[in-house]
Order: sequence, then structure tokens, then C-alpha cells
Amino acid sequence: MRGVSGPGRRVTLADVAREAGVSTALVSIVMRGVAGASPANRQRVLQVAQDLGYVPDSRARVLRQGRSQLLGVMFGVHQPFHADLVEGVYAAAEEAGYDVVLSAVAGARGEDRAVDTLLADRCEALILFSPLSPRSWLADLATRLPTVVVARSVKVSGIDVIRTAEAEGIELAVDHLADLGHTRIVHIDGGDAPGAAQRRKGYRAAMRRHGIAAEERIIRGGNTEDSGARAAAKLLASEVVPTGILAFNDRCATGVLDALYKARIEVPEQVCVVGFDDAYLAGFSHIDLTTVRQDAAVMARLATDQAIARLESADDGGESGRDVIVPPTLVVRGTTARII
Repeated sequence: MRGVSGPGRRVTLADVAREAGVSTALVSIVMRGVAGASPANRQRVLQVAQDLGYVPDSRARVLRQGRSQLLGVMFGVHQPFHADLVEGVYAAAEEAGYDVVLSAVAGARGEDRAVDTLLADRCEALILFSPLSPRSWLADLATRLPTVVVARSVKVSGIDVIRTAEAEGIELAVDHLADLGHTRIVHIDGGDAPGAAQRRKGYRAAMRRHGIAAEERIIRGGNTEDSGARAAAKLLASEVVPTGILAFNDRCATGVLDALYKARIEVPEQVCVVGFDDAYLAGFSHIDLTTVRQDAAVMARLATDQAIARLESADDGGESGRDVIVPPTLVVRGTTARII
């Protein structure tokens, strides 16, 4: 086989046709999977394409068909839970015959830049993970493309929302610690992050329900390891150290665990820690974090299905869009135990 000359040169339909000894039109028929090629020619073309490393040009397909079959996903590059969601979107999109384009929010690369990239790539619908941008920005997007927001409660005309019952999730964590005999339960919150207000509300409600509202304490935190470590340091410096800490998310909880380890405080013998998300890192044996699980697989599939439904049917989901709430569950691991 002669192969394709030139460093980094992309293999074309013409290269495959020349090597297979057929016309470019026939190669196009085979690659599009339509009728018009004999079984022998189809097999030969596919084998030559594989040998040459031919990859269909998706941008050329967009120009030919007028549709890209692409779903654009905006995610936070530093959020492990977003990685779990991305995996789920890929699986659901592939089953439906769609592909996925990713655009990250990271450092100086804001949400507007991330979405502009997806629009430039001719994505047909947008799936946005935990966006922080104002509702007016989201409303503008919804007038341009079907838009689904994941892991943020927002009421915007035309926006579909897939989220966890945030307050219910944090109540599960308080119930768990209270059942283990804990009363000094502190919540390190997420500040202005999506879901933080609902989790604060759930924490207060659960503390009242267990008759320990007098012990209620919320510490300003965040969604990173550093924010968790800083909040833990503040707690350790206080006169009364809690026996239970509910972190805003798993990254925050990891920072708390690190601070406790450095202070030589035993977990869970002296202080118990609970996270939120059940991202992949929570189950690592050296972390073994008790956490509230947001079902990433279910949320990703619901978001993908709704984005595609908007594209492929006349159903607009209602003027205000759908608000789908996924129940959380508690995953008990090694960072919680009965108070001694």
C-alpha cells in the first residue's frame, strides 16, 4: 500500500479512492453508509480507509448537511463532578447519534468565551454545567439555541434545568451525623456557588428538626480544596471544635481532611467529615469520604435527552422550560462514625 505522503497531512476521500482503485463518489457513498456500492467494493473501501487512517471531516459534513449533530458542553476544568457528567453526556449522545464538543471554563477563560467557542463550532444545542453567569445572559442564549442547565436552579424562559434536590441532600447528611450522636455539626458552605443557598436552607431545617438549632453554625467556604482547608483552620482555632463537618462539595471536604490530618486530628474518631457530589475521587481508598451523591449518570442522560428532544420535536418544553429534580442519596464510607 502506497500510503499518504507528507508529514501531518490529512487523509482525504481522494486518497482512499486512489488506493482502492475506485471513484471518489463511490468512497463518499460508502462513508455515508447509503446504498449504491456493492458488498465487495464497500468492504474494500472500508479496509483501505482503515489502513490509511482516514477520519471523516465533520466540518465538511456540517457544510453539506446544514446540521452538525453536535451538542456543546460547557464545564469547569477543575471540577471532578463535571468530569463525571461529561462521561454521561458522551454515552447518551452517542446512543442518539450525536457527538459532543467540550469547552472549558478555567482561570481567565470565562463562561462567555467557553460558549462562544461552542457557537463557533456550529453546535446545535448547549448543555451548561453549573453556570455562574446572570439570568439575562442565559436568557439570551436560549433565544439562539436549545439550552439545558445542569446543577443550578434558575428560572429563565426557554431554559431546561436538571438539578439535584440540594436541600434534601444536605438534610440526609445532617440526619446521618445526628443519628450517630453528633450535635456540634458545622456546615462549610459554598458562598455564592450554585446550590449553596439551598444547602444552607437544608442544613438549618435539619438542625431544627433534630432539636439542635442552638448548635447551628455556618462557615463561609467555597468549592475548592483551599477553601475547605481555610475553613477547617478557622474551626480548629475556635473555642469549641465541632465533631461533624458538612463540606459544600467533595473538593472542599478533601481540603478539610488535609487540614485535620496536618493538625493530627483523627477522622472519624475525633471529627467526622461529609462531602457532597460523590465525584470519582471520593471513593479512593486514601480518602474514603462519606458524601451525598448527585447521580451524575442520570443527570447527564436527562440533560442530553432534553437537549435532543428540543432539537428533534416541536415540543418546546413550555415557555419557562422544564425543571427536573433528581433525588440525592447518602454514601457512607470511612470519614463518619458514631460519637465516642
